[in-house]
Amino acid sequence: MAIRRAQALLSISKFKTSFVLGSYTRFHRFSSSSSQHSTQFQNVGFIGLGNMGSRMVNNLVKAGFNVTVHDINRDVMKMFTEMGVSARETPYEVAQDSQVVITMLPSSSHVMDVYTGTNGLLHGDSAIRPALLIDSSTIDPQTTRKISLAVSHCNLKDKRDNWEKPVMLDAPVSGGVLAAEAATLTFMVGGPKVAYLAARPILESMGRTSIYCGGSGNGSAAKICNNLAMAVSMLGTSEALALGQSLGLSATTLTDVLNTSSGRCWSSDKYNPVPGVMEGVPSSRDYNGGFASKLMAKDLNLAAASAEEVGHKSALISKAHEIYKKMCEDGHETKDFSCVFRHFYNGKDEEV
Repeated sequence: MAIRRAQALLSISKFKTSFVLGSYTRFHRFSSSSSQHSTQFQNVGFIGLGNMGSRMVNNLVKAGFNVTVHDINRDVMKMFTEMGVSARETPYEVAQDSQVVITMLPSSSHVMDVYTGTNGLLHGDSAIRPALLIDSSTIDPQTTRKISLAVSHCNLKDKRDNWEKPVMLDAPVSGGVLAAEAATLTFMVGGPKVAYLAARPILESMGRTSIYCGGSGNGSAAKICNNLAMAVSMLGTSEALALGQSLGLSATTLTDVLNTSSGRCWSSDKYNPVPGVMEGVPSSRDYNGGFASKLMAKDLNLAAASAEEVGHKSALISKAHEIYKKMCEDGHETKDFSCVFRHFYNGKDEEV
């Protein structure tokens, strides 16, 4: 059975894996002309209908794909069936109806279970139906590579032109819920280049930009590194703004300085953490919405584990992870990660 073979393959993961992350990068920004690209895949399965996944499914449906969904939340599945979208009780059943399956799940363990667990995507006999499996979850690259290896040892039930084996891509995203809603996500993609090219028409229905990062696991690695930089940037910006307030500067004035000087960054000019400085960001609505602190803590934990795996010195990962763990322990786990300005650095709201 495929599931038993997959689990056997995964059992070898006890030893430390050693992968070169690769330097080859392919950048592609979707344009009006790219929407004319045809796709050999029309039947798309989607597993994981949370804040991100549900919006990604909406855009797949709008683009004309035949979508079949699954989630452990029956209420959200009912919402989609009432919209005319097919739903199935298990990941395995989704796979039987799909040429491509996309997963968007909370953690590495969830992804592993959906692929290799009871009634998972690789459950059953020696062949599976989907030719392409795309994981858009934020998980560690080591898990991605283990699952990709298991997928590569399966066969296809329905062989396609020059496509004899199923292939997995890791394609985590950046942009958050608003970008998922607007179909402007950025995809960071790892896996065989030919599979990336085949997947592009599907990705373009949900996003604006894709970056080909190289082999299996490199998309996951890129996402972890991006979120590490984002966390450290937010902490540095919040610390500077809180210090400025203590030294007598208004946050608005210091923000103007930063944004016209070398301190400028996304956290200062697009996602300012000080309430009252910028409209339309989580700090303007009591840090509700946005990217939850518990998710940042999870991603930093992935970064720490990955750094340890390859023996990389990681002082800033450790400190950032410590701070976001404290945010969660202090009851701010659902607040946007920019809440460190208020709840860790004791920064003050800007007076209007």
